[in-house]
Amino acid sequence: MTKQAALAGVRQYLADGHFEQDLRRRVAFRSDSQDPTHADELPRYLLEEIQPLLQRLGFDCHMLANPEAGGPFLIATRLEDPALHTVLSYGHGDVVPGYAEQWRAGLNPWQLTLEGERWYGRGTADNKGQHSINLTALEQVLKARDGRLGFNLKLLFEMGEEAGSPGCASCARSSANCCGPMCSSPPTAHG
Repeated sequence: MTKQAALAGVRQYLADGHFEQDLRRRVAFRSDSQDPTHADELPRYLLEEIQPLLQRLGFDCHMLANPEAGGPFLIATRLEDPALHTVLSYGHGDVVPGYAEQWRAGLNPWQLTLEGERWYGRGTADNKGQHSINLTALEQVLKARDGRLGFNLKLLFEMGEEAGSPGCASCARSSANCCGPMCSSPPTAHG
């Protein structure tokens, strides 16, 4: 029954326009990690879009400055019981450059545009759309399971993946207490 309830909640989120509304707001952030003129958008995306949602879902959130040049990190922890297994999940909120001049008339990389079954806007698939869906699914599972997952969950969000993830491995190494035993093998340049 809980699986069906969670799926019904996700379907409702999509049908009532909340997914579109959330994604529209998120695409509007010019979170281009390769454009220093929009560097202020990187922490703002995490602080205004991701952290409040995670806190509402019971996560303890910590913003970390990048130990190298690049966007910040958000580590969110939802601890149900120290005896339970912990799952580490990853996402990023930065996008590739907008290249607005290369978009056809009527499209803007920083505005979500729907044309039939196609959705246009920077980050609609990589990665704002994906983590929007993942976070919605998480929220619906929590609702269906009376606020319990049955495991601990840690989320790592970075704002530099599209620029090669500068500082991600260093952040994971220096934040072993945040990332915990999931980082038992040395992080690689690819995470």
